[in-house]
Amino acid sequence: MPMEVLLMTDVPDLGSEGDVATVADGYARNYLLPQKKAAPVTEATRRRLGKMRALREEERQAALQAARQRADKLKNVSCTIPVKVGEGEKLYGSVTAADIADALAKQNVDIDKDSLMLDQPIKELGVFDIKVALLPEVEAAIKVWVVEE
Repeated sequence: MPMEVLLMTDVPDLGSEGDVATVADGYARNYLLPQKKAAPVTEATRRRLGKMRALREEERQAALQAARQRADKLKNVSCTIPVKVGEGEKLYGSVTAADIADALAKQNVDIDKDSLMLDQPIKELGVFDIKVALLPEVEAAIKVWVVEE
């Protein structure tokens, strides 16, 4: 017989904290409830769910505001990456997201290489606009100058 539970933590393949999920009675009694990963849905847990959702929304709004401020700061950021070049201005190797992140770190700009949206490594000289994903809703762009060493 199915049972409704309020998830207290993120449970893989079931939901995230604060979600109400319908699970098998045995799964709830033998795993979720003893491990304190869920609680039965009662009026008290519904109130707690409301508080959890309000708190989560406040945190999300604060993170969104911080990401927008960071995106404004990144508008004027650029970095120059010197590379070795062979005949016909052909690069030895390529410029990857890790190279860009390292060059930015030398300028005291902390950007994770995974947040740089680089489809493929840069293999030519020039100026490139690279998008930075701060949050799914917030993106910024930085200029990367790839020049001959």
